[in-house]
Amino acid sequence: MISVEQVINRAGDEGVMPLLTLDEFFAGNDDEGCIAPNQWGYGRPPLADLAERLRVIEQRAGVAWVRVQLHPETLEMEELTAEAIAICATADEATCAAWIEGFEASGVIPDLVDDYQDIPDVPHGAAVWSVVWD
Repeated sequence: MISVEQVINRAGDEGVMPLLTLDEFFAGNDDEGCIAPNQWGYGRPPLADLAERLRVIEQRAGVAWVRVQLHPETLEMEELTAEAIAICATADEATCAAWIEGFEASGVIPDLVDDYQDIPDVPHGAAVWSVVWD
């Protein structure tokens, strides 16, 4: 798991949050409140299960990558807090939404990664969908 200090260093003076790999965010992370805290205990799967399901999605045909979108409060509160999961895939919105059934997410919406850095290439024909929780 990446440390907050490493995130702060990657964000630089301008505070542009990096997209994190699944391992950077989930490996060794046992803080259930670090992602979708309002849904923890109300249907969101445990962190380890969520991470495993995201790894399965990452291995699907047509999925280029899956990344964690940190909340800007990470810099202020000095704790890792995610606000969404970015999925880069050739699949449409309905298909991506089906992949996240059981996450207790609000759904998937397009193109919420423009304000991040360390964004991998988006292959031709693919789109970036963000899994969001309200």
